[in-house]
Amino acid sequence: MSDLTDAVISTFRLSKTYRSGLSMRRVEALVDVSLSVQRGEIFGFLGPNGAGKTSLIKILMGLCRPTSGTVEVFGRHARDARVKSRIGFLPESPYFYEYLTAEEFLRLTARLSGLSDRETGDRVRNLLRTVRMEKAAKSQMRGFSRGMLQRIGIAQALVNDPELVVLDEPMGGLDPVGRKEVRDIIAGLRERGKTVFFSTHILSDVEMICDRVGIVIAGELTKVGELSEILSGEVQSIDVTVSGLRGKVRKALEHVGQQSIRSGDSLLVTVRGEREVDKVMAIARDGDGRIEAIVPRRKTLEDYFMAHVQDAGEK
Repeated sequence: MSDLTDAVISTFRLSKTYRSGLSMRRVEALVDVSLSVQRGEIFGFLGPNGAGKTSLIKILMGLCRPTSGTVEVFGRHARDARVKSRIGFLPESPYFYEYLTAEEFLRLTARLSGLSDRETGDRVRNLLRTVRMEKAAKSQMRGFSRGMLQRIGIAQALVNDPELVVLDEPMGGLDPVGRKEVRDIIAGLRERGKTVFFSTHILSDVEMICDRVGIVIAGELTKVGELSEILSGEVQSIDVTVSGLRGKVRKALEHVGQQSIRSGDSLLVTVRGEREVDKVMAIARDGDGRIEAIVPRRKTLEDYFMAHVQDAGEK
């Protein structure tokens, strides 16, 4: 991993407070958030809805000012105009000119980014290929699905060939196929040497593609690091699947495990450790049952995340 001198994004004790409602009640969207994102990595910024993810991204993009603290992008102030040409951005709820075709929209964004006519043609064709939208290039966007619009949104974020790509909830509202397509695009950006910072609450996607993550809950950054650092490799429980059981043997196995699930003549028994696995195997063997599978289960990002959300709610 790169050292801190290679940080693309760096925040120090960043806080943002809003005033809400007629009473002008103070709402702390971010509280003393300090993190760095290294060049060439995919960084996932995780949190439940309302945790402060979009507030941080708006500050990074210079769309709003922090109440206190500092933020730098490429070693410069986030609102520095020289930084903007090196960033590609997709907001959570982008607006598209739906009467334009995908190709027309990308040509427009290319011209707004200062590309010449000659550069624009090649760039648009390459981007449509990157997001797998060549066949829809001549179609008006008013007929696009959410997944197609999201891919075009990512394409416009790449039109200036940015070094840093910032995506706010890029998988939000997508079906499993659409999420996989977006994951593949993000992974491809890393292969091209881009730095990607994206916010999400969909944890399975993060485990598949992120180099590091930051977890924000109620505006506070609770953890930053590689997934291997955050999640211990120790086994939390073991699932044992047994088939060919008779009634009494099945009941005996149900008493051994923490929980059990029946499916036809099979029983999935969840136990704490190897000692209980040995008990399950002995009971199954004596009852002429068959061991179909033994699967250790380690702590997942969802387990870690939910435990921290619950702790925050109890405070």
